[in-house]
Amino acid sequence: MSYDFNADEIFEMAEQIERNGASFYRKSAELITDPAEKKLLLDLAAMEDEHEKTFADLRAGLSEKEKVATVFDPEGEISLYLRALADTRVFFEKKIDTSSIEDVFKEAILAEKDSIVFYLGMKEMVPENLGKAKIDAIIKEEMNHIKLLSKALVMENLKGN
Repeated sequence: MSYDFNADEIFEMAEQIERNGASFYRKSAELITDPAEKKLLLDLAAMEDEHEKTFADLRAGLSEKEKVATVFDPEGEISLYLRALADTRVFFEKKIDTSSIEDVFKEAILAEKDSIVFYLGMKEMVPENLGKAKIDAIIKEEMNHIKLLSKALVMENLKGN
């Protein structure tokens, strides 16, 4: 059985993934003692908050056609399914060594890459007439996260040498 997601559903998942990312960065920051590293993690959490708002705004700006349900769902179970899917694919609870900011950055980069792969896969499930092109905005935002994290990782490595 095939199921097509509409852009509204994809943005809903994106919002949840961003909430998970913000939580990941805040929890990591709680365990880091270096003030500069803590600030960076809290800044990343704030960026995730902003991206969640961006995706909510994009979602709010969708046309009615892009919000049209692709299946009959009077109980709203699809929303619960999408939230569970987003919660288990990207920024899910992991055991990481937060004594090393490098490990935190590496895990964050992996999670951001996973989110891009997730969105690319989901994009393929969104028909053109249901807002497929708007999914690119999500992917671009996540690519910017990777650039920022990669730069921070390089700087951390240079500090250590």
